Amino acid sequence: MENRNIMGEVMDTMNFAGKILPEIQQKFMDFNKAVLSEGKLSVKTKELIAIALSLAGNCEWCITYHTRMALSNGATEEEIMEAAYVAVLMAGAPALMHVQILKDALKGR
Repeated sequence: MENRNIMGEVMDTMNFAGKILPEIQQKFMDFNKAVLSEGKLSVKTKELIAIALSLAGNCEWCITYHTRMALSNGATEEEIMEAAYVAVLMAGAPALMHVQILKDALKGR
């Protein structure tokens, strides 16, 4: 797999969208912050859910972003892999193949 800065690509996309439609992008960011903040579910749990949905949706940028966010909110590699297998259960082999992206995110690539 090529050496890419996927987190940089995520930020670049957000900045690009924000320059064209700043009001909408800000509302998206506010919504993102509201959804992923502490509530009845912990931030770590929400990020694990986001990992599973990212794998099921085949979004490589989302997989990397939410893996990094889960780690920074105290998730272990074992918890992340359990969330990954929930995605595999629900979405099948394509989700399993995207675990390679998750593996790279865990290694900080």
